[in-house]
Amino acid sequence: LLPTNNMQKIIAALAFATAAAFAPAPVARTATAVKAFESEVGSQAPLNFWDPLGLVADGDKDKFDRLRYVEVKHGRISMLAVLGQVVTKAGIRLPGDIDLSGTSFESIPTGWSAVEKIPQAGLFQMLAFVGILEIAVMKDSAN
Repeated sequence: LLPTNNMQKIIAALAFATAAAFAPAPVARTATAVKAFESEVGSQAPLNFWDPLGLVADGDKDKFDRLRYVEVKHGRISMLAVLGQVVTKAGIRLPGDIDLSGTSFESIPTGWSAVEKIPQAGLFQMLAFVGILEIAVMKDSAN
């Protein structure tokens, strides 16, 4: 058998060797194209610039500007949709009829149930209006 002093040294060495196996390995810090957007508005601690899907991982500034423009546009559309829902639920409706057959705006319910009550020609007009806005008015522009 080994003397007690040597046995303690062996146990201590085994304990350190085992602990070293679970120590985190050093990770090399590499600069990526994402650093190109660290100074943009909205990039703040603790996440800094956060792109979980890697949509602009290549550092393309034009693509970043377009995605930012689309994000702001969709946010504004969502705010208008919520405002429209709140106003309609409050009972505020347009005067008159929605079509020539006499369907009044008052008879149209709120929310998704309105889609089946609006005449098809009215839905087509709304879709055409949004399409014209997309094509002619709300052009993709970073400025």
